[in-house]
Amino acid sequence: MTRLVEAQNVSKRYGRVQAVDNVSFSVEEGRILGLFGPNGAGKTTLLKAVLGLTDCDGQLSVLGLDPFRQRKELLNNICYIADVAVLPRWMRVSRLLDFVEATHPRFSRKSAEELLSRTSVRKDAKVRELSKGMVTQLHLSLITAIDARLLILDEPTLGLDILFRKEFYGNLLAEYFDEQRTILITTHQVEEIENILTDIMFIHNGRILLDAPMDSLGDQYLELMTSGEKADTARGLRPLFEREVFGKSVMTFENADRGRLEMLGELRVPSVADLFVAKVKGAVA
Repeated sequence: MTRLVEAQNVSKRYGRVQAVDNVSFSVEEGRILGLFGPNGAGKTTLLKAVLGLTDCDGQLSVLGLDPFRQRKELLNNICYIADVAVLPRWMRVSRLLDFVEATHPRFSRKSAEELLSRTSVRKDAKVRELSKGMVTQLHLSLITAIDARLLILDEPTLGLDILFRKEFYGNLLAEYFDEQRTILITTHQVEEIENILTDIMFIHNGRILLDAPMDSLGDQYLELMTSGEKADTARGLRPLFEREVFGKSVMTFENADRGRLEMLGELRVPSVADLFVAKVKGAVA
């Protein structure tokens, strides 16, 4: 399988702050990667490096290109939606379509207009007259009408209601994603997208805590609910993290003996959100 992004020992420092600390990873073609981390973890810096917006130490290749030195060529095959829409507020939707059509060689105006026809966005409206949801719909219509191999989404549904967030990700899968395209998503709304992800990556204090396919999590991580003496026994197996739910102990284990854990309580594969908390809290501890 083709690797679209390859990073080897990538680091980035801002003064005394080590924003990204010697990370190595790869992103393969036809995957949907969720990148999760607390505020200040290094997510935005890493995305900026991938987009060619900042240089970095180490080796970073995106679509076989150096993103910082070959950014113009890279942008023909990569699209980006930020948490704050950067569409010009004074421009009418129709003129925005004209502009993208004239400047991006891989843009299909026909596809964009077809997508917009399914929304309430008027082509004669100015961007500033649109609601936040409509601006996001407009942005997504423009982006998915570009034949790009890599789409990067940085908190794309921030501030939108749950109905629109569901519709956004549904449209994303229906209109953009296929086996030749790759999506990288960062969001704090982990529970809403874990069912569409093929891979996850956790970053904390500039370092990667986890980089794994979704379908491998059940082989590596288990969550145990237990109480009493069985909880004391389970603690002896060194869980990553423990929390209390309705008077019972819930422990997250990595590479533990399933047979031993089954005798101590109820087992399940942790959700991505619960695993994220366990890995981050465990790293802090």
